[in-house]
Amino acid sequence: MIEDLKNKVNADEMLVKRGRFLTTTFLLEVGATAWLIAIAEGKVVSVTKGPFVMPSWSFALRASDDEWNKYWSARPQPGSHDLMALIKRRTLKAEGNLQVFMANLRYFKEALVKLRAGAAA
Repeated sequence: MIEDLKNKVNADEMLVKRGRFLTTTFLLEVGATAWLIAIAEGKVVSVTKGPFVMPSWSFALRASDDEWNKYWSARPQPGSHDLMALIKRRTLKAEGNLQVFMANLRYFKEALVKLRAGAAA
């Protein structure tokens, strides 16, 4: 499912435009599985599944399989509907250079919502 992120984000012209000044690599950890997602000028250029020996990333978003499944469900419950809600509930751990994450928060919110069940590309 996470492999679809590249196609779904890059197909959304407005989202790519929103991230046109964003170039970074971040780690998305879904339970025990890690993914490195590289973004260049708003386009997702690669989605690589771990394990990694010494990955290089600017920030990481880590949560359990169960929490990500709730977030990516077609109609998530309150508290599981938004990245900041997950952070507030302390089920999503954000670490690293959070300036990159916070400065582009709407981009990351819209990008990760694309993985929801039934979400349009």
